[in-house]
Amino acid sequence: MTRNDDVDLPADWEDDASEEPGRRRGRRVALIALGLVAVLVIGVGIVVGSYLQGLRSSYEKRTVVQITRSASDGERPEDGTGENILLLGSDKRSEEDAVAEGVTGQRSDVMMLVHIPEDHESVYVTSFPRDLYIDIPGHGKDRINAALAFGGPSLAVATVEDYTGVPIDHVALIDFEGIEGLVDTLGGIDVQVPMDFEADGMQFTAGTQSMDGQEALVFVRQRKQFADGDFQRNRNQQAVLAGIADKLISADTLTDPRRLADTIESVSPFLTTDEDLTAGQMSKLGLSLRSVRGDDLHFLSVPHGGPTTTSGGASVVATDEEAMDVLREALRTDDMGSYYAQYAGAY
Repeated sequence: MTRNDDVDLPADWEDDASEEPGRRRGRRVALIALGLVAVLVIGVGIVVGSYLQGLRSSYEKRTVVQITRSASDGERPEDGTGENILLLGSDKRSEEDAVAEGVTGQRSDVMMLVHIPEDHESVYVTSFPRDLYIDIPGHGKDRINAALAFGGPSLAVATVEDYTGVPIDHVALIDFEGIEGLVDTLGGIDVQVPMDFEADGMQFTAGTQSMDGQEALVFVRQRKQFADGDFQRNRNQQAVLAGIADKLISADTLTDPRRLADTIESVSPFLTTDEDLTAGQMSKLGLSLRSVRGDDLHFLSVPHGGPTTTSGGASVVATDEEAMDVLREALRTDDMGSYYAQYAGAY
């Protein structure tokens, strides 16, 4: 066996008997230098690998659920173009508040459909009013946020799939308590406040306001101070999400390994995802969106009617099926850019 059986060296690296000793020494030095570089790269790889393994371990502290469709859910919508992720936020209520509001079980006070176009150059986040009165598979008509209470994330996914006509690729549910720690870990966020108001002894001032975790949590919970109640609360939730996203994708976070690790560590215990949203899948998604910045995040609300009451006297939000069909087509055909240009701020 010759020395070149394992590695093919360039022809001018061949050691022949007539080669000058100085040239041979120079090549040995070059080989040694290359070897040192290789060792350094491997060493860095081990450090990076250990860091990534730490991130993976932190992420695995989340709760994982299997998403299935029952017979009453009907057929899953056909695959369209782009990727759809359902974001749910659940706020734990005290027993006293639950009785006062007539709420039982875990309800999603935040429900947003995140559409990522096939080109991965933008993101569209569409909110659902929590009292939107629609069909809940197997339970008849009810407020959309009741789906989580009736059947957990699986039924919430099936409900949104049936209503929007597009498949949900992943679901993520975060307890509101996780928002406080997440915002604090990021060092606070900047949020657009719609008007001056006070809540829980905290003052919120119209315009851009820097908030810590506790302030952000109080802010997203408020609705009684606003003339349009839950609709403004939806917009406030989007404003906090925008502030979090801006901070997450900023250089201060992405270039700071410790902050990035602390961010995942702080939110994972409050996070529930489908079993397919693994650490590897999250990394793949993050890499695909590496060029997205704050200006590429677009926020909307699903079309809806005004407040109405059910036959039983419950206050709900009516649907607007004709306008909703336009959104369904935009989601299905991955044409949210055109839809946003025409309907942003319409609802």
